[in-house]
Amino acid sequence: MPNSITEAKFFACTQSTELAEKIVSAYGAKLGKVITSTYSDGEFQPSFEESVRGSRVFIIGSTHPNSDHLMEMLLMLDAAKRASARHITAVLPYYGWARQDRKDKPRVPIAAKLIAKMLETAGATRIITMDLHADQIQGFFEKPVDHLFASTIFLPYLQSLNLSDLTIASPDMGGSKRAYAYSKALQSDVVICYKQRAKANIISHMELIGDVTGKNVVLVDDMVDTAGTLTKAADLMIERGAKSVRAICTHPILSGDAYKKLENSKLEELIITDSIPLKQQSEKIRVITCANLFADVMNRVHNNESISSKFIM
Repeated sequence: MPNSITEAKFFACTQSTELAEKIVSAYGAKLGKVITSTYSDGEFQPSFEESVRGSRVFIIGSTHPNSDHLMEMLLMLDAAKRASARHITAVLPYYGWARQDRKDKPRVPIAAKLIAKMLETAGATRIITMDLHADQIQGFFEKPVDHLFASTIFLPYLQSLNLSDLTIASPDMGGSKRAYAYSKALQSDVVICYKQRAKANIISHMELIGDVTGKNVVLVDDMVDTAGTLTKAADLMIERGAKSVRAICTHPILSGDAYKKLENSKLEELIITDSIPLKQQSEKIRVITCANLFADVMNRVHNNESISSKFIM
């Protein structure tokens, strides 16, 4: 009688190969072989170089812009579906385009919903991701979504720092729920930054709600893009009497002159995961790998075990 649990196979999109190797190593397996052919006009075609028929396939790749990263994931999902894989799990350490999760003005798309439909149409039967920009994005899918929280790896690091007078901060009103969850786990105070934007990535005004005098502050956010909000918040808090300011951001997009802003800011440390590969190194950046978290969850999913212990926020 055949085993009810099918064989698991693992493949990486090119932008996430380094992280995928760490995940699969922690799982105790090896990455499958994929060859990508590229045409002179930029079109590309991934090809699985081994059979996936009847297998559970995990395809690992963050979908941060540019759009080639998303397209590669879609093509690999389609290839696995057409090769008769039994289960196809899209492992998206970073779910790109997630900031467009609603219509905030007329005549704009809801890209996060569109991406969900594209992933399902391409062949994904399950999604594993981490720290979505908005929790409700899970509802855009008709397939199961395992939404992991990086707090499971960040909290032990914060506790190891043994910071006195610790205060958790949210860089904006939208992140207050995340900040309160961290503060509850660490039994600390909370402050919130209120910001107004002139346009995307441009802050016109920022105010601080709460007292940070004599506090060691940790800003908590799901991503850092241009680093404008974080660095402005850190400088403001130091001006208001904070002893130190650190930041925890799950996804290091770090576009534009983000690295320069970090180096010139009052931020003592930026703590991130490796969901997106860094463009350059910095003494202010500390990377904590999310590989073990994903490997554990993927193992539990494959063996039909509970993963509720990974949802601590």
